[in-house]
Amino acid sequence: MPPRKGHPKLVEVSAMETQPRRNRLNFFELAYERIEAMLIDCALRPGRLLTMQDLQDMTGFGRTPVHHAVNRLAADTLIIIRPRHGLQIAPIDLARERVLLRLRSDLERFVVRLAAERAGPTHRNQLLHMVRLLRDRRDGLTLAEFNTLDRRIDQMILAAAGEPFLEHTLRPLHTIFRRIGFIYHSHMPGHHSLDGTIDHHLAVLNGIATCHVDRAVAASDALIDFVDGMFDEMEAQIDPSLLDCSVEPLLGA
Repeated sequence: MPPRKGHPKLVEVSAMETQPRRNRLNFFELAYERIEAMLIDCALRPGRLLTMQDLQDMTGFGRTPVHHAVNRLAADTLIIIRPRHGLQIAPIDLARERVLLRLRSDLERFVVRLAAERAGPTHRNQLLHMVRLLRDRRDGLTLAEFNTLDRRIDQMILAAAGEPFLEHTLRPLHTIFRRIGFIYHSHMPGHHSLDGTIDHHLAVLNGIATCHVDRAVAASDALIDFVDGMFDEMEAQIDPSLLDCSVEPLLGA
């Protein structure tokens, strides 16, 4: 039976419609990742007021991808939408984020246990490759480079765990504490070295890659304790304007 007239045209239109949709979804994710990175390294300072246009100019993306990213980041509690007043980068509330660390602890323990139980040969190979990379490059890693690897580590562990729902739950928490870690290692005297955090990540990776469930969970708990230890020091010593740029610096500080 010969093809109906117009059938090829319908296929062509469908393909043309699908490709732009894929591009739009890519732009949405890229805009989210770009703004997320600027939140982590405080290029977007906690407490800063700005507009949607400011973010468009800073990221190079148009209104729709940026609007989509801002809505996600607002749901993640990383950006505050202030109707008729624009946007505000969420200030850092150390008390709140210490509470959230307890939530992260429980979730991380669950994810790490799943990953150690379910990791297949490909996952283990990737995790061990990351172990070698961290060991080989640890002395020369910058904080920005480590944060890039840290995000990849999170993705690897979530992939090994095999439960996609967990990514949407944990990603905002990872961003919140990556921002805390950036401020801690950048501004706390005597804490620029990444050795401690690298050692804890290596322990988690090794535990999962060797399928030692108890060892992996214990390493995850130790990493959370390491992060928790940052808070006492930051509460006592950090310049409040680094946590909220709307706070006026003290005279003589």
